[in-house]
Amino acid sequence: MTEKQIEKVNKKITDIKSVLAAEKRKFGCYDDSRGLRYIPPTYYIQLEDYTGGKKYFDWFEKNFPDDGGFPEFLFEFAIILFKTGHLKEATKKAFQTFYTNPYWLDKYFGRPLTELDIWHFSNITKIEYTSQIKYDSKQPSLAYFTAWLDVFISSKDFTERNQQFIDIHKKLKTETNIKIREHLVRQAAQLEDID
Repeated sequence: MTEKQIEKVNKKITDIKSVLAAEKRKFGCYDDSRGLRYIPPTYYIQLEDYTGGKKYFDWFEKNFPDDGGFPEFLFEFAIILFKTGHLKEATKKAFQTFYTNPYWLDKYFGRPLTELDIWHFSNITKIEYTSQIKYDSKQPSLAYFTAWLDVFISSKDFTERNQQFIDIHKKLKTETNIKIREHLVRQAAQLEDID
């Protein structure tokens, strides 16, 4: 990036932070219905300012503790955590990326996507949502992250947990018994609660 491009991207980050700060002052909380809070990680990755990105995520988690995020946001979180040496946390975000959209990681690696038929709540498949991904495994700046992620998602722990996730959601798609559904939802939540 040229100095001018870097300056422009930094200004975008500053502008978003200013809008969010103004919301906090005006309402006493963040009223970010536009989703501006999800945009800065993209810019930090463009700048390769992973330390700045980590500080942003620390702020995000403090101010939006119940916000699950979107697959791309969680994926960006994983990149930044990996790049700042927080591998345990990066692992958690990679799992969460999969749980939010099980096609996302395969799309990143350019692997074929096969419909899982596990979503009971929508006619729109999650495959359609992978078209917006801006990262791929061939990006030179992500080479070490890509190598780490490829090994990680091939691990026994990752593949077993994700198969359990798929199995639970297949059952949820057709299960009508409320007690059984509650049990399955608790199982899915336990899978997603990685420490």
